Amino acid sequence: MCSVCDGKGRFLTAEDMSREYPEWGSLGWASRPEDTGSKNLVVIEVTLAPGQGHDFHKHPQQEEIIYMIDGTVEQWLRDEKQIISKGDVTFVPMDTVHASFNDSDKEVKILAILSPAIGDAGYELEDVSEEAPWNGLRQN
Repeated sequence: MCSVCDGKGRFLTAEDMSREYPEWGSLGWASRPEDTGSKNLVVIEVTLAPGQGHDFHKHPQQEEIIYMIDGTVEQWLRDEKQIISKGDVTFVPMDTVHASFNDSDKEVKILAILSPAIGDAGYELEDVSEEAPWNGLRQN
C-alpha cells in the first residue's frame, strides 16, 4: 500500500508517476493502491507505439473505460471491431475480452480507467491472445 498516503488524497506530478514500458508502448500509473492509496480506481495513461497494440485480454473482476486522448485505434470489444478516435469512449464490462491496436505511424494516447482496484497493484489481466477465437480474429 502507498507509504505516503493517509486516506486524505494526494497530488501526483507527471514526473512522480510510476511508468512501465512493455514492448507495445508505455503505461503511466495515475492511480493505483500502491501509488495513491486508491481502493476503487485504477487510472492508466496508455501510449501505443506506431504499429503496436495491446493484444486480446480481459480483466475478470474489473470494469474498464477506454477514453481516447489522442489518435485513432482499432478497438475490439469481444468479436466486434470499431475505429475509435480522440474523445471516443469504449465501456468494457467485467471479464470481457478486448484489444486495442494502433495501425498509424504516430503514437496514440488512451486513458484507461478500471474499477475496482484489485490488490496492491490494482490491476488484473488475463492474456487470451493465443486462444481461439481471439488468435484468429484480426487478420494483418
